[in-house]
Amino acid sequence: MAKNPGSVRSSQLVTTYGVGSLVAAGDESFIVAGIEDWPENDRFTMHEPRLERILHVNRFMRPPYSDQDGSRDVPVRRFPRQHSCPQCHRLNDIMFFNNQFGENTCTRCEGEPRLVPSRFVVACANGHLDEFPYFGWVHQQKPHPEGEKPKLKLETRGESAGLDDVVVSCSCGARRSLHGAFGGQALQGVKRCGGKRPWLASDQTEECDLVPVALQRGASNVWFASSLSAISIPPWSDAAFKLIARHWEMLRVFPPEQWRNALEVLDKQKQITDEETSIEDLYQAALHRLRQEEGDGDDPDVKAEEYEALMKGAVERPENHFVCIDAPDSGPTVASYFPTVKQVTKLREIRVLTGFSRLASPSGEDENGEGGNVIPLPGPQLGWLPAIEVIGEGVFLDLGGSRLEAWEQRADVRARASRIGEYAPATSPHDPIMKVTPRLVLLHTLAHVLIDQWALESGYSASALRERIYCTPERAGLLIYTASSDSAGSLGGVIGMTEAGRLEASLVEAMHRASWCSADPICIESANQGVDSMNLAACHACALLPETSCELRNQVLDRGLLVGTADDPSIGYFSDLR
Repeated sequence: MAKNPGSVRSSQLVTTYGVGSLVAAGDESFIVAGIEDWPENDRFTMHEPRLERILHVNRFMRPPYSDQDGSRDVPVRRFPRQHSCPQCHRLNDIMFFNNQFGENTCTRCEGEPRLVPSRFVVACANGHLDEFPYFGWVHQQKPHPEGEKPKLKLETRGESAGLDDVVVSCSCGARRSLHGAFGGQALQGVKRCGGKRPWLASDQTEECDLVPVALQRGASNVWFASSLSAISIPPWSDAAFKLIARHWEMLRVFPPEQWRNALEVLDKQKQITDEETSIEDLYQAALHRLRQEEGDGDDPDVKAEEYEALMKGAVERPENHFVCIDAPDSGPTVASYFPTVKQVTKLREIRVLTGFSRLASPSGEDENGEGGNVIPLPGPQLGWLPAIEVIGEGVFLDLGGSRLEAWEQRADVRARASRIGEYAPATSPHDPIMKVTPRLVLLHTLAHVLIDQWALESGYSASALRERIYCTPERAGLLIYTASSDSAGSLGGVIGMTEAGRLEASLVEAMHRASWCSADPICIESANQGVDSMNLAACHACALLPETSCELRNQVLDRGLLVGTADDPSIGYFSDLR
């Protein structure tokens, strides 16, 4: 494993550079090792009982911060192994050029030039990753002579930036450009997937006979994160429940009648230091958690519980991570659309990396148990998964009421929503497949246009804000909150959007901006566009957000159901505000 090849932010090890992803560090390339090799440290442990139950782990661990000696660095392995020398153009394993482990220079050439990692890799839909088969590619039509050791070279002619300018040649005289290597079946007859998993130990391969696909090493579809998140809500955000979470694995060993004694011992050892919480508070919290875990065995409905907590609200208490209060009166216009508006002045979100996928975004299994493409991390076996903690603020808006029910029952509204598709794909094995309804399209598109508008007014960038949609036949809410894991997550800019009439002004301006796109009339008249044709009137010029901000992969969006179309302005829920 390489030591200290470069650095990324700790939070990126859950969102961008997680297990199995490729990281470019200067002129070198590495793959992040599996969590089996990550250093563990109690200082980085955190808890969220509902997620722990769903994911079958007993804790989460923040990606460790680097220290001077590198003992807590997240380990990486060099990948791809194939390198080429820009001077002699030889193409081989890095050890061919330099016998000193970790060096990235060609000792065979004068001046020891820096080596160039292979620009190309191959991957399959099962998540495997391997070296590009240069030897098989160049010899597909001209076999290499038996008994002769091949010597490959990789050269760029410099005539263009296309793949036909990149040429692989062999000492036997075979020569071929990489033109056509990226086709879906281009490697048919060249290479079968060998089930390689280079982020693990070298001998951990799997049976796989798919035809792999060639990719550029830095392409976005080499690695997709599969994650699950939850907002800490009462009672789990209360001080007593947070203290119990730290010692739950120890307490559950004893029968409940011995818990008071165990808690008193911990208190004497200064392991429970909250002066505002009594032993009886901790005991009742432990009993509550035990009843939850010994319930009907079903996983908790995270979003249903969050929605209930947001609607109910929570006042400020010491050491609590969830404070949700009524927003100031925003006037009759806002009230006619949003019966409930809340300021979430303090919230804590836990985002857990549960696995990853390649070639396509993560998707859960369908109703028949088919179609899932996520490679899960071994959290249940190890007892933990990597996660980050986000402390921030947000605004909760609920649209429920007779106005929404009457609008979504209109035949023209239902017909337009049906053009998107029957189901929105699940984004991970733990997310349900959502039925596409007018309510879902409306909530999701509204969240996007508000994030765009608030990015102009609140002091945050769009990538620093995040949506959370609560959509069922019984629920119609959305939460827009800060998605930054640094100190900028609680500057007060988001909750400030609900004060002194600003919500009405920003809502009107957002609808005005959404009524026109620079790509219109093409965008507003589009039959289907976007990933998997899951959008109608929504493109990068009007309604799409950074990937970190959207929980539905920028799908199920339509400005038409928000502000209406040129042919039918009344179809939009907010047509009166455009």
